[in-house]
Amino acid sequence: MRIKNSALLLLVMILFFSCDKKRVFDEYQSVGNAWHKDSIVTFNLPELDSTKRYNLFVNLRDNNNYKYNNLFLIVAMEKPNGFTKVDTLEYQMANPDGTLLGDGFSDIKESKLFYKENIKLNGKYKVHIKQAVRENGKIPGVTTLEGITEVGFRIEKID
Repeated sequence: MRIKNSALLLLVMILFFSCDKKRVFDEYQSVGNAWHKDSIVTFNLPELDSTKRYNLFVNLRDNNNYKYNNLFLIVAMEKPNGFTKVDTLEYQMANPDGTLLGDGFSDIKESKLFYKENIKLNGKYKVHIKQAVRENGKIPGVTTLEGITEVGFRIEKID
């Protein structure tokens, strides 16, 4: 019986992941129980077909320890020639009642957040992501942002 359950679980996982035909790159990195303001998460992107267009996403896994409505990120995309484009982004992470947005059946939610749409990539890029959350009325950023456990980056091809 145990072997049948394991085989069934493996089959379901294979079917689930094989249905994701748009995925070109999808990677997560853990930031532990709290994301420190000085911690930069870096992704080395693969070299892609420069004739195709892609959508880019920041993915987050968070839990009920996240106590803010919004999330501010500083995302830097480093081109192969060293030029870096820096964006400050804001995303809504919770409903007005405090319940987290995102997908998931437990207290862990996964959010897929648009970063850039319909772009071409030529060469090997790097993406650097750090949190920039501040509390209302305070100038210094939140030193340790609780509730964000993993930061990811995803590239999808456009058909």
